[in-house]
Amino acid sequence: MSEQPLNPSTAAAPDDASADEAAATAPVGSTPTGSTAADVAADEAAALRAASFERARRLRMEPRFPGGPAADPAGSHHERRIRSFQPRRSRVTTGQQDALERLWPKWGLDIDGQRVLDLAELFDGLPVVLEIGFGMGEATAQMAADDPGTGILAVDVHTPGQGNLLGLADKAGSTNVRVANGDAVILLREMLAPESLDGLRVYFPDPWPKARHHKRRLIQPEFLDLVAPVLRPGAVVHCATDWEPYAEQMLEVLTAHPRFANTAADGGYAPRPAFRPLTRFEGQGLDKGHVVHDLLFARV
Repeated sequence: MSEQPLNPSTAAAPDDASADEAAATAPVGSTPTGSTAADVAADEAAALRAASFERARRLRMEPRFPGGPAADPAGSHHERRIRSFQPRRSRVTTGQQDALERLWPKWGLDIDGQRVLDLAELFDGLPVVLEIGFGMGEATAQMAADDPGTGILAVDVHTPGQGNLLGLADKAGSTNVRVANGDAVILLREMLAPESLDGLRVYFPDPWPKARHHKRRLIQPEFLDLVAPVLRPGAVVHCATDWEPYAEQMLEVLTAHPRFANTAADGGYAPRPAFRPLTRFEGQGLDKGHVVHDLLFARV
């Protein structure tokens, strides 16, 4: 998996638009007393920018496909927080669009932060693991097919990947996958009940290799503070990365957290469990000579 982004912002940021929105309350073409032609032109330009911003905002809130995933389900572009993903759009194929239109109403959900999910109802009583960032979904679909007794709540923001995973699960006859669209932090913070998960999987997240971007890495103490309450005792956090410095940070952060214990007897990295398939990103890393590290920590 590689974490994928929310939709790119194609308009001015909300803070930049506040003055324009205020200017839009005046009718276009009106000329206040004492205003020059330049003032009138500036006011009209501001009103047009505000209208453009509002149109873009509405488009971001609408599904790309009828009944499909929302473009920005929680309105999260208004939330000032450093994120572990970056904006990117990719083309949706005909097959992916078909899967989204057919299966999203049944197996998809938007992370809107407005409700607490009933995972027992959502997965027909199966134990549930959360997977954050599944890329194009090949590994997730394989894990679901290999272990139909476990529900997988798979979170990503990449529309082609969402459609691809739904299509793969449908083709395999797997009914134990649900695809969540949006920010995993909002899901963990607002929409999961305490001790409702039986595991967390984070495979090949964006390593953010530049030092000034390390603050964007997902595995941080604050993230684990959100994760711990929603995991049942004994539930395992399973991370994998082919980026050595990030593996070292993951090991340091997980080891230091009081709610997690390393399952590796030597306190280091763990062998790759048989249930984790070799992912496309893993293969690319191995081809480059990277070493893949797995970390398995139990919630205590």
